[in-house]
Amino acid sequence: MVTIQETEIMERGLSAVNRAKELGRPILICEVHQMDMVHPLQFFNAGKDRYQGERFFWKDPTNEVILIGIGISKQIQSDQATDRFFLVEKEWKNFLKDSLIFNDFNEIGTGPVMFGGFSFDPYKEKTELWSKFADSLFHIPKYLLSIVHGKAFLTINTVCTPHDDLSLFSKILEERNQLLRSLEQKYKPLPSALVEKREILPEKWKSTVDGVVNELTNGPLKKVVLARELRLVFNDLVEAEDVLNNLYNQQHESFIFAFESNGDCFIGASPERLVKKQGTEVYSTCLAGSISRGKTEEEDRILGDTLLNDQKNLIEHSYVVEMIKEALEESCEEIILPAKPQLMKIRDIQHLYTPVIGKCNRAASLLLLVERLHPTPALGGLPKEAAVEKIRQVEDLDRGFYAAPLGWVDYRQNGEFAVSIRSGLIQGKEASVFAGCGVVADSNAESEFLETRLKFRPMLRALGGQ
Repeated sequence: MVTIQETEIMERGLSAVNRAKELGRPILICEVHQMDMVHPLQFFNAGKDRYQGERFFWKDPTNEVILIGIGISKQIQSDQATDRFFLVEKEWKNFLKDSLIFNDFNEIGTGPVMFGGFSFDPYKEKTELWSKFADSLFHIPKYLLSIVHGKAFLTINTVCTPHDDLSLFSKILEERNQLLRSLEQKYKPLPSALVEKREILPEKWKSTVDGVVNELTNGPLKKVVLARELRLVFNDLVEAEDVLNNLYNQQHESFIFAFESNGDCFIGASPERLVKKQGTEVYSTCLAGSISRGKTEEEDRILGDTLLNDQKNLIEHSYVVEMIKEALEESCEEIILPAKPQLMKIRDIQHLYTPVIGKCNRAASLLLLVERLHPTPALGGLPKEAAVEKIRQVEDLDRGFYAAPLGWVDYRQNGEFAVSIRSGLIQGKEASVFAGCGVVADSNAESEFLETRLKFRPMLRALGGQ
């Protein structure tokens, strides 16, 4: 499956040991090998016994880049609210400094990659719900399967300290061989049954919507996005592997992700890209305004046309387009932006959608772009700071990583972040799913409540809840 010469591994290992001793600090040694194709879910499942709690999964909507990480060679985390994007980037660059990287392939998403994200609002009081996730949390995996443009690559990351010797690399070889052997085993998920579904403070949430509508009518705020939680209880442990398999089959046209931390798993299928950077090309997505799918082709077309001509949704969408355009103009020399939105149709819902393409300096920081774009008006509101402050004041939910940037960055400054909506948090025999909607001056609390129910559907179905 992967051809690796043991003598070559040991020779490179000796170089790493000597460099770590010479510098007097840990260094990274990274090797990339092309391998036979393996199903991404199979690789994620192979890490269950030995690495459960230390895995991540990422698939973009077009299958251009699929990343699965197993084990943790380095963790970058912080609960510091100020300068959090800058601090993560600084630690990532320091980690890469003096590293030994053996990568003969010019493919994005191979070699050292960090995967993770940021909480929606680090100034919001943290609750028990998100206690297993730091406000900034990224993992650099021990083993990374990258499926890029239909080709599979295995990256092995090893952190070598001044106290290590060649025995470390003998252990890595054995561990790697065990992992590859485990790919031959068939994993049979054991679905759990939903026994209780609890709406969290539904009447209070509707009352909050009414209160915000009054403020929007009489104050400077234009839009506030309010989110809520649905708590689910099952008869047995909820297996992330089973839920991920369902999302992979049911929501394949979305960003599919899973991110484990200390026993909990944040998982979802988001339709929304925040930003992607590949060389000097930058891509973003304006996604705001939604309506359900039709039961027939004709009904679906009529609903889509209704959305394309609905003034409330078009205004809401224009806020997002303008904000994303302004944020990218700070880093991009050129921006291509269609004049009108189009429809993005996914399984349960259709959205107004405007793609944005920009050209930037190759050295432009992806995390700086993430900082400028988060949260878009589709997730926070307008004006940005005032809307987030209002959410902090009135929303009972601790959003944690929900509606926040989640994604990856490679050592060449390429990467992609999605907005982690249509998502849930698995915690043993329980799970929470999250949904939000944009509240504007003419919003109706009951309509917004029903919209969140529609947005719960993808995760509910994946969890076996409907």
